[in-house]
Amino acid sequence: MDRDDEDFGEGFIAESHPLRPTHLSVPLSGRPDSRAPSISSSVSDLDVPIYTRETTIPVSAGKGLNGRLAFAIAAAALGSSFQHGYNTGVVNAPQQLIEDWISNLKMNRTGQVTKQSEVTMIWSIAVSIFCVGGMIGGSLVGSIADRFGRKGGLLINNILVLLTVIFEGCAKTAKSYEMIIIGRFLIGINAGLNAGLAPMYLSEISPIHLRGAVGTVYQLVITMSILVSQILGLEQILGTAEQWPLLLCLTIVPAIFQVIALPFCPESPKYLLVTRGKDMEAQRALAWLRGTIEVHDEMEEMRTEYESVKLVPKVTLKELFVNSTLRIPLIIALMVMFAQQLSGINAVMFFSTKIFMMAQLDKNAAQNATLGVGAMNVLMTFISLILVERAGRKTLMLIGFSGMFVDTALLAICLAFAETSRAAAYFSIVLVIMFVVLFATGPGSIPWFLVSELFNQSARPAATSVAIAVNWTANFIVSIGFLPLQEALGAYVFIIFAALQAFFVFFIYKKVPETKNKTMEEISSMFRQISYQ
Repeated sequence: MDRDDEDFGEGFIAESHPLRPTHLSVPLSGRPDSRAPSISSSVSDLDVPIYTRETTIPVSAGKGLNGRLAFAIAAAALGSSFQHGYNTGVVNAPQQLIEDWISNLKMNRTGQVTKQSEVTMIWSIAVSIFCVGGMIGGSLVGSIADRFGRKGGLLINNILVLLTVIFEGCAKTAKSYEMIIIGRFLIGINAGLNAGLAPMYLSEISPIHLRGAVGTVYQLVITMSILVSQILGLEQILGTAEQWPLLLCLTIVPAIFQVIALPFCPESPKYLLVTRGKDMEAQRALAWLRGTIEVHDEMEEMRTEYESVKLVPKVTLKELFVNSTLRIPLIIALMVMFAQQLSGINAVMFFSTKIFMMAQLDKNAAQNATLGVGAMNVLMTFISLILVERAGRKTLMLIGFSGMFVDTALLAICLAFAETSRAAAYFSIVLVIMFVVLFATGPGSIPWFLVSELFNQSARPAATSVAIAVNWTANFIVSIGFLPLQEALGAYVFIIFAALQAFFVFFIYKKVPETKNKTMEEISSMFRQISYQ
């Protein structure tokens, strides 16, 4: 088996690769020790050149987080989830500025004074179409992940970022608010794809004992990017009538980072082996990510999954709903996605400034309090990254949703009396902060990677497509439905979220399995048990 250096695959430098062929002959009477590394456990050392260990990667490097794995995580997460979070929050601060520009633009076109209701409608479309794009992008995750791979899909997805920057950056010069709507739609598709591809890639490259922590990175970067967008949107920085186009265009920065960094990282080893059947490339990718050539156990686990996947046809959307072994984890995946969005977090985050003003804070104090909530969200998501591998997924979600249920019920009561009671007003501020803390503990981060943990390699892309599309649909429902409900019900709108949270606590307790430190085969076997039928 003659192998040229270019066959070492994308993201590898052949000269520094841990497996290098040497021209050694092995006498039949003196074969090397069975523990000596070979290129694959499925072929004999007599059939291939002997591969020797280089000193660039230790034989038994740590199987936890290492520099190369951290680099791959950063390349995947910073370039993808940053788009998701940044474009969720970037439109909040310059809203009034852009609405004024739209009003003047329409007046110049028609020669008539523009009604505020028309401007509000245009702005609502520009904001909400981001979620519509997310639904479409989410539904495409499966086909993109299978055709181009996880890494390839992430790289190709950056084309949409470039198009977005062109449309949004040129909108003011071209005097076209329609270009902003188109740009928001395109970046929504990008965010929808990222929401499926990035957690899938992160889950598949991480060791089993770090799978939850690495998966949490996606939500951590989302919270960081929302905070960055809030800070950059301040009037003292880019929140001005002249600078808001630049504020929108800064979404290109993480895309540039990913396009430069991600090509140096390997494709997902699971995708290479289980989906593509490329054992050699998968082993090299895994060795690169682990910083050691001692990856036999993980390779055997993936080979076992590969053999089981070969026995069944490729999973389709219909199969997800028809096959009970797949339908049950799909229902769980969809419910945790619904739970994340219908918990009320977007209502609290999107309208936190208004909530603080209802609590009798002035505008500047309310904006500063909103920044404080964003910073707390980042801090607690980072803490959950540590807790998820100790307490487990199910435990953190139960703690989060149970606490949010109590918190939301109290928030509804306090906001109802905020105008007449200063104590209630200040207590509502504490409750908003506690709500974000509880959400970040588990409900915010776990659903993104739990979907990848519930399904094997053949079903994962299709299941992820459905789950991400449902997540964005729920996001859209909350974004367009909260304000009318709030106007109709006032502070008591949060009672609706409290009721939903109570239901989600019951569902998680009864139906969601614990996946911490479990292999794919162990998780699959749980759904074959009678208790899950």
